[in-house]
Amino acid sequence: MTNQFDTSRVPRTNTGSDRPLVIAIDGPSGSGKSSTARGVADRLGLAFLDTGAMYRAITWLALEEGVDLEDRAAVARLLDHASIEVDLDPRRPAIAINGVDVSDAIRAPEVSKAVSAIATNLDVRTYLVARQKKLIAKAAEGIVAEGRDITTVVAPEAHVRVLLVADPAARVARRHAELAEHQMDVDAVHDQVIRRDRDDSMVAEFESAAPGVHLVDSTSLSLEEVIETICAFVPVRALGDGRDPRG
Repeated sequence: MTNQFDTSRVPRTNTGSDRPLVIAIDGPSGSGKSSTARGVADRLGLAFLDTGAMYRAITWLALEEGVDLEDRAAVARLLDHASIEVDLDPRRPAIAINGVDVSDAIRAPEVSKAVSAIATNLDVRTYLVARQKKLIAKAAEGIVAEGRDITTVVAPEAHVRVLLVADPAARVARRHAELAEHQMDVDAVHDQVIRRDRDDSMVAEFESAAPGVHLVDSTSLSLEEVIETICAFVPVRALGDGRDPRG
């Protein structure tokens, strides 16, 4: 796995500036950020960055090495030997840490349950935000990035910034469906989604749209409708081959 996106099929973007097109999507758990961002990236031929996967990868490493997640200094020390590789292809997104592909492992319930302890560790956030900024800057053909703090901290100057929200019941139902193979009951999923939002809100703002950020409520929209809505925010001139982002 490499951290380079295959640009063989990607059109050169023209945003009216010297910077490639950047689309930032933020929002609470279960709002559909990942599926939407992947869909937008695939439709527009851009790279895709799931920043949440990076926090999950550190969480997986901490659990694997038996580190006390509440010992913030011990967790931070993991960063000294944490080599993270991210594949930015929206059709084959993957992540590895210290040479181990953890793309599937980071979705396990035990990681989901523990990730807030890592995401609220300010040393970890500082480290990963810096990495995320670099990945976005190196995506020469443009990128769709999703996750906490994307619209305000990681990519505040993105050409398109979106806060994707949904009714709590809808978010829990979606996450429960995503975790069907793990046979988690609805109450456990509810705790995971709502508690994680409460915990993460202590260090990240994702509950209200900052100035210039589009607010999209996905509660009653299909995935395709959400993708179309966000693509409509992209100026036609942003795609150098003359295509209309709206399809």
